[in-house]
Amino acid sequence: MKEPVHSIKSLTMLLYFLIALTVNACTQKSDRRSSLTFQKQDGLVLVKSGDQTLLGYQYETKYPPVGVDSSYQRSAFIHPINSPHGQLLTRIQPSDHYHHYGIWNPWTHVLYNGDTLDFWNLHKRQGTVRFNQFDTIYSNGHLVKIKALEDHVVFNEKDEQVALREWKTILVHAPEKESYIIDIIIDLRCAASSAFKILQYRYGGFGWRTTEEWTPTTSEVLTSQGKTRDEADGTQARWCIIQGELGEDYGGMVMMSHPDNYNHPEPLRIWPSNSNNGEIFANFSPTKYADWELAPGGTYTLKYRLLVFNGQCTRETADTAWRIFAKSAPQNY
Repeated sequence: MKEPVHSIKSLTMLLYFLIALTVNACTQKSDRRSSLTFQKQDGLVLVKSGDQTLLGYQYETKYPPVGVDSSYQRSAFIHPINSPHGQLLTRIQPSDHYHHYGIWNPWTHVLYNGDTLDFWNLHKRQGTVRFNQFDTIYSNGHLVKIKALEDHVVFNEKDEQVALREWKTILVHAPEKESYIIDIIIDLRCAASSAFKILQYRYGGFGWRTTEEWTPTTSEVLTSQGKTRDEADGTQARWCIIQGELGEDYGGMVMMSHPDNYNHPEPLRIWPSNSNNGEIFANFSPTKYADWELAPGGTYTLKYRLLVFNGQCTRETADTAWRIFAKSAPQNY
């Protein structure tokens, strides 16, 4: 692997600035330094810093390529996520897994009304996750907030039924130098009088399919427990760095799980380097080792933070970033 073009060892100081921005984002007025905007385009809400796209939220249905089973269609996912320098970090509909959609979080093994259902593997035609409506799309220059209702839909022989409501809040913070922060808050509520029991399974929940540029020789994985890519699968972690070469540049993201999340530190599903042509899929999977029953009337919240950067992220920087996140996690305002 090439040496990174530059490092972000100074990111710790920057993170304190970004957290202060998070706390004050709802009350501050825009200034010349802050230029976050959003626009709707081609079924996406695009978050932009100046002319550069940072993130897209797909609210219209995205169909698979011509000739591919139409059951792979989906909405309600995040793609693209771009680095501060503009390089793509997510991927959708790869030919090895057409049901992979950038950053997305369906459940794989669910007991609902006596049936065991799969909302992840779309070709089974048992269920999907689908955009319903927006609650909020807002920008003040420092922060863009997208809050959307997503439905976890069960496919029956004759009709459909919404089993779970998911309110997803995405908070994109203005970049500062070589990084920016994305907060994702997920509130889950049963849609009917039946419980939604997520059964133990090896993957499911908050997933990231990374850029196809990354291979075992051009990328690296490191978790909060010090595990590398071929050691990480099945371990539990507070955070996970995934970074690598981006053309002649270098960058990546740190995935962080909040300590209030179910089964934290969360179990990981990380593809080992000898599988799937060496490409990377990463997943915080809170039900990898334990069931999770969501009862009617309750609200169940998961909070994640993504630190998106160019340069190289160190273990010390990731740990500092996670500790700040753990102490000052965003509220679903």
